[in-house]
Order: sequence, then structure tokens, then C-alpha cells
Amino acid sequence: MGSRRLLVLALAWLAVQPASALAVELPSLTVFAAADLTFAFREIAPRFERATGARVTLVFGSTGNFAHQIRQGGPADVFFAADQAFVDALIAEGALLRETRTLYAQGRIVLATARVFGPKLTELRGLLDPSVQHVAIANPLHAPYGRAAEQALRHAGLWDTLRAKLVFGENIRHTLQIVQTGAAEAGIVALSVADVPEIDWVRIDAAAHAPLDQAAAVVRRSPRPELGLAFIQFVNGAEGRPIMKRFGFMLPGEF
Repeated sequence: MGSRRLLVLALAWLAVQPASALAVELPSLTVFAAADLTFAFREIAPRFERATGARVTLVFGSTGNFAHQIRQGGPADVFFAADQAFVDALIAEGALLRETRTLYAQGRIVLATARVFGPKLTELRGLLDPSVQHVAIANPLHAPYGRAAEQALRHAGLWDTLRAKLVFGENIRHTLQIVQTGAAEAGIVALSVADVPEIDWVRIDAAAHAPLDQAAAVVRRSPRPELGLAFIQFVNGAEGRPIMKRFGFMLPGEF
């Protein structure tokens, strides 16, 4: 399908009113989304459903695992990655549609402290305190936010010293839960999921890790590529951007 025709169809989807779907089976869309998008997309998806009459199934997890599943035929229509490199690799392999590739955010990481633990940590060196016995990060092998956490710890000269304390979450949402429950006294999580009552947090300098440029694209084998592109455009559009910004997902140059 040509990129121009796909764009026209996507815009048409965004103009559809739910009433047009009466007495007709609603179109469905399965979105594989990085776990840092959990809170934002749970607000955005219902708005998209109301605007288009489509049904959206959100599946959250680690970017690396999703990339593997898409290669193996996983049932996704659109893929929102926490690292654009995974999208670019899948485009090169022919699994995603190049013309739909869209940058939707630059992620940030924060140092989180469980409130049940005690004093809020304000710098990474605070993780050296003997009272901090466990430090949660997402698994760097397949989670971009885990890789950013490793880079930040290496930048601070702490990686080797803290290795024995590290607890690895399957994805950034799981990592947050480890800190929320007090199973780890502290951790490094995404800014987008940090505003929960069980933790205190402070931003980590963005210069301490490679940019977390996050991109999305439509899966080539999707039977409804125009609907997938419409969802990507909705996230970056007038309704989606304010929600994304509220959860700390900023585009380059956006304030």
C-alpha cells in the first residue's frame, strides 16, 4: 500500500464517528507498547475508541521481547518501542512499514526511593548506602530503560560496585512494582510511571545515558494498516500530545 494512500485512509479513520459502526462489527487494533506507556495509553486508547469506533487491545511489555514476538509472527498491528533502534531494525527486516515510522517521545529516567524505606535518595551515589540492599532496574538485555539505567550507573562509576545489589525487572512497569512494594529500597524507573504514591523520585541527568528516542510503526502483516497509522497519529495529535506530555513524554524541542 502506497504511503500517500495509507495516510489518506488513516486521516479518514480519525474522522469516523462511533455511530457509523452501529450494527457493524467494530474494527479492532492490537497495540504492542513498551511498558513505560502503560499509564499514558490507558488514557489515550479510550479516547481513540470514542473518536473512531474501533476497539483497541493494549499489550504492555519490554521492547526487546516485543521485537522478538513480531519477528515470530506475534499478533500486533502497531508497535510502540521504547528505543527507535528496535523499530529501525524491524523496518530493515521488512516486518514494519517504513512509511509509518514516527518518533513519538524522548524518554527520561528517575532515581526512585520506596517511601517505606525512609529518606528520599537525591543522587545515584546514595545507592551505595549499606541500608540500600536492593536496587531495581529493568533488564538491560531487552529493556531500553534498563539499558539507560546501566549507562547512568556506569557514567557515575557505580555499576561494578552495585552489581550485587541489582534486581532486574522484566520491564519498566515490573521494575516500578518492585520498588512500590518495598522489595527493593530504590531503583531506576521511567519518569512516565514514577508518579505513584509509594515512591519518591528525582530526575537523573539526561546526559548520563544515550537518548531514549522512542518510535512507533505499523506491522506489515496487519490487515488494517490505516487504523494502526491513525492510532500513531492520534498519539501525536491534539488529544494525545497533552496526555503524553503530562506523563513526561516530550518530543525534541517540545516544552
